[in-house]
Amino acid sequence: MALRDDLLASLTGDATLMASLTGGVHTGTTIDRQNTPAAFDANKEIRPCALLRMPADAPFGPRDLAGRQIAELYFYQRFGYTTIDVARARVFALWQNKRLAVGMWEILWTDDVPDQWDDALNCALAVSRYAVVRVRL
Repeated sequence: MALRDDLLASLTGDATLMASLTGGVHTGTTIDRQNTPAAFDANKEIRPCALLRMPADAPFGPRDLAGRQIAELYFYQRFGYTTIDVARARVFALWQNKRLAVGMWEILWTDDVPDQWDDALNCALAVSRYAVVRVRL
């Protein structure tokens, strides 16, 4: 299983997180009505959801035997930040200092960008970033 799949499974398999993110957790580059319709309600308004992106992978450690893959989670909700703040805290509990798969050493929280606004989707946005340290296969 690919690293992205392991991370996605850890999120979608958690009932507490999915109770908050009623629009689901998605992968890819964007949330939009055509490619991620589950993220929107019947009125085409965004539901609380997240987008998992993997934008950077770099050598880490001696002799490039390990990699440091960045995992970004973009959290969306129509108004306010209460639901996505709960979801961000839950992801931290699920991932911080954890080893979720064979070949993964640990996941380390790097930063959050809370209280943002997404003009394209006209909704609240927050971003969490993690570094996944793993054996480079």
